[in-house]
Amino acid sequence: LRPRPSRNADAHQAWNRPAHGPGLSARPPCRTASSEAGTTGGALDAMVKKDKVVVFLKGTPEQPQCGFSNAVVQILRLHGVRDYAAYNVLDDPELRQGIKDYSNWPTIPQVFLNGEFVGGCDILLQMHQNGDLVEELKKLGIRSALLDEKTDQDSK
Repeated sequence: LRPRPSRNADAHQAWNRPAHGPGLSARPPCRTASSEAGTTGGALDAMVKKDKVVVFLKGTPEQPQCGFSNAVVQILRLHGVRDYAAYNVLDDPELRQGIKDYSNWPTIPQVFLNGEFVGGCDILLQMHQNGDLVEELKKLGIRSALLDEKTDQDSK
């Protein structure tokens, strides 16, 4: 058994350290459900709509606790998405079950864009591979870093 992270203020404290690389903003805070006043349907609705990109994962973006959560974090990083809400479901069993009930999706991680449930790791990976994620981020006013990378390669 892997030890679960303890519940404390550090679990939902904003990371103010700059991300690696030029032009990248600070990493997102990882929040706990207790910082969002419970996990009722109304509270979950507010949580998923509060930020443009919201992820419920096992662990934190800095230390994902499962491969699927890590894959979601890595996909978002590839696209340069740093400003998103991340909720660690391992800190709160109510949140873990509540978000599954809310989305009617049985697994974690779960990704929401602009308050709409997108899916889990498999869906996000598919969207990344077929280019749909670039388009969905664009609708949110987020320019994918992959577009900049492609522009750099085209100019060489």
